[in-house]
Order: sequence, then C-alpha cells, then structure tokens
Amino acid sequence: MNEKMSVESLLEEARLAKAMPPPEERLRLREAAGLTRAQVATAVGVARGTVLAWESGKSDPTPPGRLPYLRLLEGLAELHPAPVDPADNPIGALFNAPVPAAAETPAPAAPGPEAYSYRDTLRGPDGLAVQGEPGPCIRCGVETAYQSKDGRPLHAGALCTVPTVTAAAPPPAAPAPAVPAGRVSPVPARVPTRPQRRSKSAERAEADLMGLIRGAVEQEAERAGGDEDAALKALIARAIPDVMHLFNETRATARYEYTAYPALPDILHKPSKREPDQIWEARPAYNNPAYSLRAPERNIKVTALDVNAAYLSALKVWLPIGKLEHTTGMDGVGPKRSGVHLITPAPWTHPHLPSPLGDRDEPGALWITDATLRLLLRLSGPKWGLTEAPTVHESWTSGATENFLDALRKLLVAARSEAIAAGDRLTLEYVKSMYSKFVSTMGESQHNREMVRPDWMHNIHAQAYALHCGRAYKAHQAGLDVVALKHTDELHVTGDWRQVFTEGRGVSELKVKQGDGKASGEYLVGKVGG
Repeated sequence: MNEKMSVESLLEEARLAKAMPPPEERLRLREAAGLTRAQVATAVGVARGTVLAWESGKSDPTPPGRLPYLRLLEGLAELHPAPVDPADNPIGALFNAPVPAAAETPAPAAPGPEAYSYRDTLRGPDGLAVQGEPGPCIRCGVETAYQSKDGRPLHAGALCTVPTVTAAAPPPAAPAPAVPAGRVSPVPARVPTRPQRRSKSAERAEADLMGLIRGAVEQEAERAGGDEDAALKALIARAIPDVMHLFNETRATARYEYTAYPALPDILHKPSKREPDQIWEARPAYNNPAYSLRAPERNIKVTALDVNAAYLSALKVWLPIGKLEHTTGMDGVGPKRSGVHLITPAPWTHPHLPSPLGDRDEPGALWITDATLRLLLRLSGPKWGLTEAPTVHESWTSGATENFLDALRKLLVAARSEAIAAGDRLTLEYVKSMYSKFVSTMGESQHNREMVRPDWMHNIHAQAYALHCGRAYKAHQAGLDVVALKHTDELHVTGDWRQVFTEGRGVSELKVKQGDGKASGEYLVGKVGG
C-alpha cells in the first residue's frame, strides 16, 4: 500500500511539473471542443473568471485546479489535434498529439481562416496592440489594421466572427471602405463633429451579445409558460452570472488587462460583515432648509424629477487598472490616476445647494473615492468657485481609464433602449437587474465570486452621486431652486425644469416622478423665513 501511494504521489508531482500549454492553445482546445468557460470552471473546481484569466495569459494555473485542468487539456488535445504546420503547433509535441506527416497531407494553397483562429494580436513592449497596413482579416475577412504575430491582418477574440461557409469566398467587388477595428482609448473622446462609423466586426459582436440578452428573456418566458412574474424572478436570479459573462465577452479584445482579485490595502476591506465600509461615497440626502411642507402658505410648486438608469450612466468613470500604490500629499492625484484618497474637505457654506460630500455631519478627515475628489476639485476651480480645494493627505491609486466598462455600458444601454421601444418589461427589468447587481456585487460579496474590486464599486457608486450633484448645480445655475436631492435618482426643483433638462426615458434624460399608478411628481411647499 505504501509503495502504491508513493508511486501515485510521484506521478502527481510529475504531472504538476509538466509544462502547461500556452494561453492561446488553452483557448483553442476549449473552443474546438465546444465547451464554455463555465463548464470548464465547474469541472476543474475554479471560478469562470479564473478560466478566462488562464486563457488570456493573465495568470497561470496553480493547484488545486492546475492538475485537473492539465488532464482536461491533454484529453482535448487528443480529440482535437493542433494544426498540421509544426510552426503553428508548439503544443503538439508537449501533449504527444498525432501530427500528420507533410507527405501524407498536401499543403493547402492558402490557409483557411480557421487555421488562425487561435492566434493573438501582435503587441508591443507596452502590451498594446500594434497596428499596421489595413487589410482583410485572415479569419473573418473584415478589414482591420491589427496584425497577427506573423504580420498578417487579424482581429482578436470576440470581435472577430469566423464565416460559416467552408469554402473560401472571393472578395466582394468594390468593397466600401471600412473603419479599422479600434480599441478603447484611455483618454475621454471629445464630442465628434460627425457621426462615428463602427467596424462591421464590432457591430456583429454587439449583435451577438444582444442575442444573448434576448435569448435569456425568451428562454425564461417560455419556461415560465406565460407567467411574466415567474419569468422575471428567474431572470433576476440569473442576472449576476449573465452580466459577468457579458462583461468577460466585452473585455475579450480590450486594451487593458485587469486583476479580478488584486491585493488591496486595509482601507478597502470592511472591518467586519456588520460594520460599514471605510470609504465615504458621498451619498446625497439633501433638503433645502428654505422650503418646508409645514409652512402655513404652501404656494410654491415643486416638481420631483426621476433620473433614469443612474448606475448605468455611472459606469463611465475613471477606474484604477494597475496595482494600487500608496502616496502622500498630491503625488497620487492626477487626470489619469484613480483610487481612493484621505482628505480634509473645506467647509461647505451654501445651504441652498447640496454638499458634494453628501449627508455628512462628522468633521475632520475622511477617505473618499477619486470620483468624489474630481467633483470637489471642479467645484473649487475658477468656473464654479463654490468651495476651497480639499487637503489630500494620502492616496491609494494607480493608472486609470474612463472607458474600462464602456463596451458593457453601451451594450446594456442599447438593450434598455430596445426594450423601452418595444414595451418589453421583462427585458427592461432584466437589464436593470444586471447593471445594478454588477455594481453592488463587485466588492466583497458572497453573490459574485468572479471579482473582488471594492475600489471599483466605491468609485462607481460615488460617480452616480457626483453626477446627481452635478444635475443640482446645473439646475441652480439655470435659475431653478433645488428643494431636495436624494439617493441617485431623485431631484426636486422649482421653475420650468424642461428648459434645463430633456424629458424622456433615455439614460441622459429625466422624467416626472411617478407613484401609485398616477403622476405624483408635483406638490406645493412654502418658503421659510421670508
């Protein structure tokens, strides 16, 4: 028995020491077998995000998941051998996969698109994709300026769709000029003077993901047998894994790498499950002391406005994408850095306007997000001059981008707009549940094991509140009185608000607040103290 156990242990050690296939081969094998990341994750006992990290090269498999993952890849390699060309088959010898001899398999005149489906885009020393002369992608035929490692035009990941035809089709006559497939810019784009054209591959990718959203709704509606409430309950229950899948797919060819489980400073960890977070998100809970429902003469009309999809808009926010570094003073503050900061704010002396720090009574220093700090710095600048700049004591920040979640945001905005136009309540509530739960569970949550990013969660929350304060300041600047500002979506003003804001259900529009099935957004108040 001891001898047998010793042999088995030696075999286990030998397997663990065996070289792991490179990330592109891991991806090729899974796709060749038609398996999803979720299936692989369940089989090897890890999270779906871990499989994504293994396939993208962000991390290498480690015990205890390494050995079962290696066994799975070995089996898949036997079922789906790598391409014939040894130059394209670096893993063939590793797995002892049968490689047909050159004499037995005539070389094709031109490699088909599928032969390049597992290759990655050529990247420079900085990790960014290298662009070259635009040409038809060797995988899908759509023009792109990105290249494969051997210098041929090639899209990367989910933004490239392999044609379903088996025979190579001749290029279309007089093709219309196509915009090269682009990547998210780290700098906020300026308002274009003309409509921006999207690549066909990007449009196809979004259409595929929109199909996933529609398919989930149709599946649950059919399963519920016409019971809309039951279907909605099922959709809400699956919202977290579904939105994480959409997030992973929209990140497939993104410019920036990220860590799902980074090392975080103590300030970003909750002291305990029952204690609150240590980061102040500046949630507004403002009531103008000059107005009261109890005043004897209530003759001033107030309109309560409802903000649409506040957290969806807040996905456009500067997020840290590298390792958080500790700095003191203003060293961690910059237009392309983000994280959290310990500050002492200046006094807020405007009772007729909501404080950018929300409903806070305790004086002294506090930890805030970069989103809140940016708002404070804007309000202390020459355009507004409403307060003094805060004193920054220390920070935990890294390089940042404002567009990290933009692809996911645009996808959900499009799905929401489509649902509103069609009067589709199921899809509308499903999308709302996806983006709200995506934000609320990306911190230290038991409901989402694929990501632990409290720094992102706090910044997105704070961005929603900062945008809400911005609406109040805009209303005040236009001559309206701000009577109340609450949560992320409730703004009460006097005067003609339609001269300031656009009415509607779009993400940048406001509407009169509804309640009890009838309009309840207008009421009368009195002025206190003359």
